Amino acid sequence: MQKIGILGAAGIAPRSIIQPARRRKNSIIHAVASRREAAAAEYARVHKIVRACSSYDELLSDPDVTIVYNALPPVAHAEWSINAMRAGKHVLCEKPLAMNAAEARDMVEVAKASGRVLAEAFHDRYHPVFLHLLERKASGSFGRIRSLQAEFHVEIPFNPRNIRHDPGQGGGAMMDLGCYPVHWLRSFMGEEPEILSARAELTPLNVDKRMDVEMAFPGGVNAQLVADIASPPYRGFLRIEGENGTIELDNPCLPHKGHSIREWFGESYREFTLGGDTTYDYQLAAFIDAVENGTPLPTGGDDAIGNMKALDAIYEISGLRRKAL
Repeated sequence: MQKIGILGAAGIAPRSIIQPARRRKNSIIHAVASRREAAAAEYARVHKIVRACSSYDELLSDPDVTIVYNALPPVAHAEWSINAMRAGKHVLCEKPLAMNAAEARDMVEVAKASGRVLAEAFHDRYHPVFLHLLERKASGSFGRIRSLQAEFHVEIPFNPRNIRHDPGQGGGAMMDLGCYPVHWLRSFMGEEPEILSARAELTPLNVDKRMDVEMAFPGGVNAQLVADIASPPYRGFLRIEGENGTIELDNPCLPHKGHSIREWFGESYREFTLGGDTTYDYQLAAFIDAVENGTPLPTGGDDAIGNMKALDAIYEISGLRRKAL
C-alpha cells in the first residue's frame, strides 16, 4: 500500500491526487502538510485525511509516507522535492517542475542519487487521447510532419495576491499554462525545439499574461504556441499537420472533461472521442507502477529538464528574464 503525503493544502489536490488515490486499492492519502496548522487540520477534516501536519518537515519525517505529492507554488518545488527525496520519498511534483532548468537538473540528480522516482505532473501525457496521437505518428500515418500549432487559454483575472500573477512565486502565462503546450509539442515530436521568437504581453506586475512563441524542431518543422491567462473562454487546442494528413485535438489537457479529435487522411474525415478514466487516474497508476516495478515514466528525468530549458529560452528571448541553464 502506497501512503501519499500532500505538501500544501492545494485546491488542485482533490481531483489530481485525492480522488484518484481513493479509486485505487494500492494507495491511500495518509497526510497533508501546511505551514498554517489550522489550514492543514481543516483540509484533513474536509477530505478525510488521516494526518494533518503543521510543517513540511513533519510530513517528510513520517516513516509511513512513501509518496509525496508536491502541490506547492513553483518557487518551492525544487527545495521541497529534494528534501522529500532525501527523506526517502518518491515525488510526484506539480508542473512546472521548477523555476528554471538548473533547478530541474538538481532535482533529477538527487532522484538518481537517492534511487527515488521523480515525475512532473503532466497528467495528460498518460491519457489514451495523447497516446492515440503518438500511435498515429509511430505508424507513419502523417508522413513527414509539416507544422504544429498549440494553444492554451484559461482566464485568470489579474489579482496581485494570486500566485499565478506573482513573478516571485513562478507566476505567468508560460509557467502556469504554457508549460503544457510546450510539453505537448516536445512529447509528440520526441525532440527538443529551438525557440525562434517569443513575445509577451504583460500585467502591471510585469508578468506575462500572454505569450506568443514560434519554435522549430529538427528537420525544419515549425510550431506556433500561445499561452494566455487574460482572454476567455477556456480553450486548449493542438493541430498536427503532416504530408499525408492532419489531426486537430480540442482539450488536450483535460480530455476526460470533454474533447474532440478530428482527422483528415486522404479522402477520409472522421470526428470522434475516446473513452477512459481521468488523466489523473492514468498518471497515478503509472507513477505507482514506476515506484513498485521500476517502469520508466515519460514525464521525469531528461524530459522534465528539457521542458524547463524550453521555458527558460522562451523567457530569455521574450526579454522577461535571463536564461538559467
